[in-house]
This record gives sequence, structure tokens and C-alpha cells, in this order.
Amino acid sequence: MTTPSSTTTAPARFLLLGDSHAGPIGRAAKAARIPFQGGPIGAGREFTDDFFEPREHDVVFRKTEAEQYYRGFLTDLDVDVLGRLTVPLVSTFGLSAHFVATRENWRLYRHRDGGFAPGFLSGPLFDAVVRATVRDALAFYRHALGLGLRVLAVLPPQRVPEQSDPAVFTAAQETVRSALDALGVELVDLRARTTGPDGLQRPEFCETDDAIHGNLAFGRLILADLLARGL
Repeated sequence: MTTPSSTTTAPARFLLLGDSHAGPIGRAAKAARIPFQGGPIGAGREFTDDFFEPREHDVVFRKTEAEQYYRGFLTDLDVDVLGRLTVPLVSTFGLSAHFVATRENWRLYRHRDGGFAPGFLSGPLFDAVVRATVRDALAFYRHALGLGLRVLAVLPPQRVPEQSDPAVFTAAQETVRSALDALGVELVDLRARTTGPDGLQRPEFCETDDAIHGNLAFGRLILADLLARGL
């Protein structure tokens, strides 16, 4: 996990909360001297189910380290609870599609030949399983929106490690994207600009010697999109 890398040279323009995919966003903002608070507070697998408790005007992260980072960010923003946040919330929670797409997770649903039944990846059972897998992430976004915050979610790099199934990755990401869109979350989706004909991340936007993350160039594209939205 990348260490959170907030900057406080001027009033923060957004709060960044996420897994390691938030790292390039924070590095890009820091390099461009765009003031923000936040950064990665845990690994992607930690932000799918049962990772926080909602409060009337706030959230409490169950993991001590994540909660400590979060409280530090709020302190630096001069607020005591999330509901008093006056800048947008940018997050990557629940969007580590490679984790959801781990091949072993889907063995139960495959035929003996290793394939899925026709239509399975676009069907209601698959949709229900994916939504159940990331249910707490969806609950987090729903709660943040309920607090009156402007909430943006950033789709991850289109990188599929060996232990994950590319078709499941794509389908699971679409399920989560659709769920977030229905909630009213603003989606930062740069796939049209960062992927090749195969739908995967182009090398110039990939972290070297790494199977899943985007690099600083990818973070800069995300940052530019955020700024274009008025952040």
C-alpha cells in the first residue's frame, strides 16, 4: 500500500479515500501542487465487506490503521466528522475488480470444461454475487451521499493479474459501475483514453514491475479529469 500523501499548502480541493489505486492520484496532485487531503488507507480487498460502521454524521473504519489515517485527514481539513466536509470526496473503494475476479472465487459457477453458462456474466446471479461481494463499499458510497457530499469514484487501471479472470474482471467492474451510477456517484472512467484495442491498460499508463497498478501518468489523467469537473 502506498503511504497517504496529503498536501496542505492551500485549502484542500478534495478528500481522497481509497486503496492503493488512490496512490497515483495523490502523487499526481502532489507533483502538480494541487492541494488535497487523503490517500490510500488500506488494500483493495479490505474495502468490500464489513470495513466501516456508519454514524449519524460520520463513519468509523474498523481497522485501526485506516481509522487513524482517516481521523488525521479530517483534522487537517478542520472538520470533526465526514458530514461537515465542504469539499468533494474522491474514492476508489470497492473498485478493485481484479480481487472480485479471482479465478478461485468463480470455480463453483463454471462448467466442467471451465467455461460459464451462456449469459452468466450478464445475468442476475452474477450481478447479485458481485454486489454482495462489494456490499459494504456500496453502503459507504450511499452513506456519504446521504450526508450531502459530492462523491466521485475512480475506475481502476484495466490490468488483470494472472490469478484473475479477464472476462469476470470486465463484467464485475460493469456491475459495480452500474450500481454506483444508480446511487448518484460521479464516475471517473478513463478507459477510452487509457486502453488498447484489447480493452486493457496501455503500457504507458502502467506501473512498471507491477501487475495491477497505474503509474503517475495515469494519475495525471485522473487528476486532470477531476479538475475539469471543478474540483
